[in-house]
Amino acid sequence: MAKKDYYDVLGVSKSASKDEIKRAYRKLSKKYHPDINKEDGADAKFKEATEAYEVLSDENKRAQYDQFGHAGMNGGAGGFGGGFSGAGGDFGGFEDIFSSFFGGGARRRDPNAPMKGDDLQYTMTIDFEEAVFGTDKTINIKKEVSCDTCDGSGSKPGTSKKTCSMCSGAGRVSVEQNTPFGRVQTQRTCPTCQGSGQEIEDPCNVCNGTGTKMEDVKIEVTVPEGVDNGQQVRLQGKGEPGVNGGPAGDLYISFRVRPDKRFKRDGDDIHYEMPISFAQAALGDEVKVPTINSHVMLTIPSGTQTGKTFRIKERGVKNVHGYGFGDQYVKVKVVTPTKLSDEETEIFRKLAELSGDELTEQNENIFDRTRRFFKGD
Repeated sequence: MAKKDYYDVLGVSKSASKDEIKRAYRKLSKKYHPDINKEDGADAKFKEATEAYEVLSDENKRAQYDQFGHAGMNGGAGGFGGGFSGAGGDFGGFEDIFSSFFGGGARRRDPNAPMKGDDLQYTMTIDFEEAVFGTDKTINIKKEVSCDTCDGSGSKPGTSKKTCSMCSGAGRVSVEQNTPFGRVQTQRTCPTCQGSGQEIEDPCNVCNGTGTKMEDVKIEVTVPEGVDNGQQVRLQGKGEPGVNGGPAGDLYISFRVRPDKRFKRDGDDIHYEMPISFAQAALGDEVKVPTINSHVMLTIPSGTQTGKTFRIKERGVKNVHGYGFGDQYVKVKVVTPTKLSDEETEIFRKLAELSGDELTEQNENIFDRTRRFFKGD
């Protein structure tokens, strides 16, 4: 019977990262572990998943598998092959052969050593003002937490783990491999106990032996003043629980900021478009300009053109790292009136007559002429 594709076994794509492969295997091992799942076929699925993970979690084996498929794992791509003694599976590996002859090989990680839990990611959508001034929020996320019934051991209260039946507590199993120099024997991590040397004899009826359970958790988040769209903060120890007494992972909060109707943000700077009348642009004026936290008076010089931008120092957003404040940029837009009274129409008609011969009157500036017209000079 042909073997299933390793990627299909774990339910991941061929471009999956190491972390994605690890999470997929962890999920399947919890589901089909023989100490947890007593259904027919569960043991076979567990071994199948373990075999797939053994290959795809190793860069060299994965590259060989991607190129040659299963043939590259059992000798079809180079004359090397082997399998777990009594484990019912074939696992190839050049590094074990070199280790056997030369005493090398990678340093083995102690499966019983404390390990940090997985990190989590959460995207929080906040309003423009909440990002500018900061705030406190409460989020509700579903994540793994340590099972309080068994204190994370995975065993039913009052019971304990037993010695692994496959490796007899050694945490390692023998692997025989065919080489050009003959058949050699190496050792691998036991796929049943994952190297711990122990099995759960009577699983906890709450977490089914995993030592963790899914739970809705409320977490308080302080949104820092000045945070911008796409930035994130790290909440240490708010991720998933550690293994073997290791520290919990971290929770990363990414912020998505809703746009504001009036202000546009560029880093720590604020941009605002200020409408002014034709008379204000021609004669000049002092106008009240809104900022993110108050108002300021801005002097508009006479003869200001539409599109002119003025800078108001330190009226922008406070830098999230404490490096001062940004500036506010005010772009003026001269608004052309769409409806005029009879009096206004007559005034603009006279203004047009005055400006029509400007080239014959020593190129007098149109705004100077407008200012004199409205002042009655």
